[in-house]
Amino acid sequence: MARPIWTGVLSFGLVSVPVGLYTATSAHTLRFHQLQRGTSDRIRNRRVNERTGEEVELDDVVKGFDAGNEYVLVEPDELDEIAPGRSKALEISGFVDLDAIDPIFFDRTYYLGPKSKDYAKVYALLERALAKTNRAGVATFVMRGREYLVALKSEDGILTLHTLHWADEIRNPREEVPDLPGSRTAAGAKEMRMAEQLVETLAMDWDPEEFHDTYRDRVAELIKAKQSGETVEKAEPAAEATNVIDLTEALRASVERARGRRSGGEQGQREQEVEGQEKGKEREKGKGREKDEAKDKDKAKGETKGEAKTKGEAKTKGKGKESGRGKEAGLAELTKAELYERASAAGIPGRSHMKREELIKALERAEREQTAA
Repeated sequence: MARPIWTGVLSFGLVSVPVGLYTATSAHTLRFHQLQRGTSDRIRNRRVNERTGEEVELDDVVKGFDAGNEYVLVEPDELDEIAPGRSKALEISGFVDLDAIDPIFFDRTYYLGPKSKDYAKVYALLERALAKTNRAGVATFVMRGREYLVALKSEDGILTLHTLHWADEIRNPREEVPDLPGSRTAAGAKEMRMAEQLVETLAMDWDPEEFHDTYRDRVAELIKAKQSGETVEKAEPAAEATNVIDLTEALRASVERARGRRSGGEQGQREQEVEGQEKGKEREKGKGREKDEAKDKDKAKGETKGEAKTKGEAKTKGKGKESGRGKEAGLAELTKAELYERASAAGIPGRSHMKREELIKALERAEREQTAA
């Protein structure tokens, strides 16, 4: 059993219950020591007087506030003496609608438990009342020399305590973030419909068990590989920003890919793509460039019949390097929509963000890996 990191008395109205605060999360980050390059010598951090260069003991360290021309020295005991709530009281000021607290205010989460079984009834009463009313108790308390604003809420039969940021700690995004879109920045109606359709197609139920720290896994693989003298494959480069000119095409391809995944398998994806092409032709009739794009996609329907012929021609162009050039030429003749369909069938990751040349390179790499296997 874990030991509480803080103990005190939780009170609401004239009701009180002794409680303990427990850490709710733990980091699984792989930790490294600092070493001098070329050696196994650890690097240590020391408290050093910057004027004399001599190491200073912890007991001789005091806090100093820079007041401009001088430092105002403050002893640790002086901070403890003026700390509010020295009685270790966690008194609830009131109960607010849980949905009224903006997520940006939440900081860290802790479990709150009764100090003993004797107080289980009072504890359970508050927990169930909060669950039924969907409210959170707002309070302040002091822990480790610092005062916290907290929200107390019910979660699966237990009280959880969430530390909150103070209001003056929340920065104004309009002052912090440059180039935010203004009120005049508006997407086209067609792009908006596609974006909404993509969001709905990718809708999912929240299940945190489906996600895990892949970067930590890769770091562990790197450590293991270096121990055995092996190498680890480098990660794919980050996706490039979507060109505004290609936004409609990127949205359309994203919707088609999402539909294909949901319908299950390549056949389902093909049916969704054909359906999208037919609807697209009805909407885009008589619109010049968009009509041409629809015609290009119609050509992709005949790919299945012509694919065997294309591969046969590539095989007759020679052996070795000549054969490799034949494959490159075959891919180079395809449209971006046709390349994307092949990339979808091959399961190439990140294909929706790739340019035409990147799709060709990814398909060539996939073909080489398949041949080697």
